[in-house]
Amino acid sequence: MPPLSSAPRISMYKYNVDDLSLIQERAAQFREQVARWRSGALSNDDFRPLRLMNGLYVQRHAPMLRIAVPYGMVAGEQLRALARISRRYDKGCGHFTTRHNLQLNWVRIEDVPDILDELAEVEMHAIQTSGNCIRNVTADPFAGVAPDEVIDPRPLAEILRQWSTLHPEFAYLPRKFKIAISGSREDRTLSWYHDVGLQLDSTQGEPTFTVRVGGGLGRTPLRAQVLKKNLPWRHILSYLEAIVRIFNLHGRRDNPYKARLKILVQSLGLREFSRQVTAEWSALKDGPATLTDAEYQRVAAYFTAPDYKTLPARDETLAAQKSAHPDFARWFSRCVHPHKIPGYAAVTLSLKAPGQAPGDITAAQMEAVATLADAYSFGEARVAHEQNLVLADVEQGRLFELWQAAQTHGLATPNIGLLTDMICCPGGALCDLANAQSVVIAQAIQARFDNLDTLFDLGELSLNISGCINACGHHHVGNIGILGVDRQGEEYYQITLGGRQGKDARTGKVIGPAVAAARVPEVVDNIINVFVRERRPQERFLDTVERIGSASFKSCLKEETFA
Repeated sequence: MPPLSSAPRISMYKYNVDDLSLIQERAAQFREQVARWRSGALSNDDFRPLRLMNGLYVQRHAPMLRIAVPYGMVAGEQLRALARISRRYDKGCGHFTTRHNLQLNWVRIEDVPDILDELAEVEMHAIQTSGNCIRNVTADPFAGVAPDEVIDPRPLAEILRQWSTLHPEFAYLPRKFKIAISGSREDRTLSWYHDVGLQLDSTQGEPTFTVRVGGGLGRTPLRAQVLKKNLPWRHILSYLEAIVRIFNLHGRRDNPYKARLKILVQSLGLREFSRQVTAEWSALKDGPATLTDAEYQRVAAYFTAPDYKTLPARDETLAAQKSAHPDFARWFSRCVHPHKIPGYAAVTLSLKAPGQAPGDITAAQMEAVATLADAYSFGEARVAHEQNLVLADVEQGRLFELWQAAQTHGLATPNIGLLTDMICCPGGALCDLANAQSVVIAQAIQARFDNLDTLFDLGELSLNISGCINACGHHHVGNIGILGVDRQGEEYYQITLGGRQGKDARTGKVIGPAVAAARVPEVVDNIINVFVRERRPQERFLDTVERIGSASFKSCLKEETFA
């Protein structure tokens, strides 16, 4: 296998000897643990926390392995390795989650040590993708290229990854702990709904953080609160350590539904929580965890700008191509995004083609994205929170040929930000926690709204689906949210309206009683009909909901045909 560094001009962190040694030793350790479990020396109960710390779940039909993609960056060679692994040990398909990870849903436990060895060969692992620990750090998929970016968060995201990986003090927290980091004016990381959301800014020429705590979705959706502003970047590790220590000390371990940091912040109150964190931090500040210029520069050196060409700000061929090819113009309008370097653009490859389970990707598509990344985007791709993939550095003059190539692999659906660009968990088809199906509901809605003219006329509209209250599909923050619930053994779905992501993120409101599975597409259609009837010129769905109120949509749940 060629070394990762052979990828064309790639700009991402490269593992050193210590990094490689860590993940190889971890894989070897888990191989021994699996052998002990198979021999009976480890009971299922004893084996469970060990497998979870290596990203291995036991689901409804088969084990699932969750592979880490730290802050969403993945090299072409890594995608090819994931394709090989999915063919060899799974069913030739994977599922990207809202936290950038890739899930393989049909692995055998006995094969996981071999999978971990193969992942280590391309600088990947499954460490801390599950379990009560600090999970995969997420970031903006447009990091480093977004025009609204103040500070590139990737070096600090990598520093956070290294700090949190196998941190001995935080291996068994009261509950899972999630961190998101953003360096742009717009929040594309859902940082308001993380245990800790970090917003990078600049104060008097120095990078600083706004630290938000206590966010989360699930059974008790809570928006984070600002704990500290203008935290100097050098102190981010010690300040986070103080937060996690307070959580580790006081977080509840007697009730998993009350164990998240958001519950502790709510029960203590922000003022008291802040007091305790400040007291703890006073003993850590200016200690060994203080970041130095040398350490920051060591990591930041991996994220230098790729070998950009000097190009005109606007490619002259684009207008003619869009005029001659309306389908390309449509794709361009939804899937092509501004870039801070003149002559370049960022491109979203949709994993939401009609009939496809949202977020799913075949092995052939993984290989296709790897080829596209090598040919058009300096050898790397990004995983977006919305379960799509991003090529961050595409020359504008090559967008047309990229579109043509992506089409042949089912990666050019022009629906980014539209109704069928759904966030969706695997639901009852795979997950044994789910109360109801998610994917079949998503596909039924896709089928009902399969007309691109209709989708474009409706404009920006997010729809998120979760198969249970754990909210892996982030239904709370969808403009339309759909939650699967169990009603005496029957699958029903609760509808919320008005949720949103971004810097003004908030949860939606339930509009009435849950409806039967067969009626969900009809109910969504009814909601859309109200929007179309009531909206004002240029008004988005969310604007209309805010103006007329979510209660105005309650009649959409009625059994009779909606007029």
